[in-house]
Amino acid sequence: MTSHQLSYEAFDADNHYYEAEDAFIRHVDPAMHKRCMQWANIDGKQRLLVAGRVNRFIPNPTFDPVARPGCLDDYFRGKVARADIREAFGELVPIPDEYRNRDVRIDVMNQQGLDACFMFPTLGVGMESALEGDIDATLAAFGGFNRWLDDDWGFAYQNRIIAAGYITLADPDWALDELNWMLERDLRVINMRPSSVLGRDGRRRSLGDPSFEPFWKKVNDAGVTVAMHSGDAGYSFLADYWGINSEFEAFRQNAFKALLTHSPIADALASLIAEGVLSRHRNIRVCTIETGSEWVQPLLKKFEKVYKQQKHSFAEDPIETFRRQVWVSPYYEDDLHDLRSKIGAEHMLFGSDWPHAEGLTDPVAFVDDLGGFSSDDIEKIMRTNGLALAQRAV
Repeated sequence: MTSHQLSYEAFDADNHYYEAEDAFIRHVDPAMHKRCMQWANIDGKQRLLVAGRVNRFIPNPTFDPVARPGCLDDYFRGKVARADIREAFGELVPIPDEYRNRDVRIDVMNQQGLDACFMFPTLGVGMESALEGDIDATLAAFGGFNRWLDDDWGFAYQNRIIAAGYITLADPDWALDELNWMLERDLRVINMRPSSVLGRDGRRRSLGDPSFEPFWKKVNDAGVTVAMHSGDAGYSFLADYWGINSEFEAFRQNAFKALLTHSPIADALASLIAEGVLSRHRNIRVCTIETGSEWVQPLLKKFEKVYKQQKHSFAEDPIETFRRQVWVSPYYEDDLHDLRSKIGAEHMLFGSDWPHAEGLTDPVAFVDDLGGFSSDDIEKIMRTNGLALAQRAV
């Protein structure tokens, strides 16, 4: 049992599976594998090819062996420094059944004191950028991925594992059809990349582009939650501009790259709010997952200034829109009291990132970082806010 006892079971807004090796292959036409994903043995190692190129988003995409949950906790809290990130990982272990088997995972959740959770990809959040430019391959890959997800996890298994279906807006008609297919299978939450969208005409479009309006209306009417989880958001252009290797590698250290200021999640929220998507569709709920919360204060400050300068450009105060329709899952090392002062405990979510190395060993240990919060606020953050988002708002 967990050593961090609560008087209730928690809702974890940031849980992960490790994809089966055929997650992007099982339901994809073999004729498309070369354009989508395939495995290759290179120098005696199993490598993932995406769009015909070796993909390094995850160092070992077979996930076997894999790092222990929470082994990077001290590193991410800034308590230790490591010249070599591999040293911080420590000894890898054979992949446990609960990372790929939903019934075993339920048993583990019972031991951890978790009532339910949002379940996100590990590999999947880095694949859309790798496929960008080949829209047919993108649609084939993620259509296949969602069908694998339905096979192995389900979209609301036992009303406890709430797996996020993946949506790309690269083709708005496909996005609508895919959303409808998943809604028929009890979809509760979708995962979308916080980024602009490259269309078939080669033009980039913001999330608030009019061509996406039918999709947002359907999301609003269906009442599903929109999650934006960290991953490869396609911001390599910024690294390119500064002469940094732009290939996204999850654990490759570069201090300069870490200090650059463009924020995909802040820009995505700016698009949804400044272009009126959330004001037009007040039933849409957006949660930001594994992006921390340090971006919130600068974005709200910009909203305040721009609203004063261009009030005519907004349907309402953008800060009020944010506070009404956006939920934030902060890193445990963030200033949680400051975040509460900005958006209220009602819009904060507990997320452990379990079983990832950079997450928590014991998910509900997140409560230890909520010192000074009232018991009511703690219960909102640790349980009730997430449970509400796991149900359709209809």
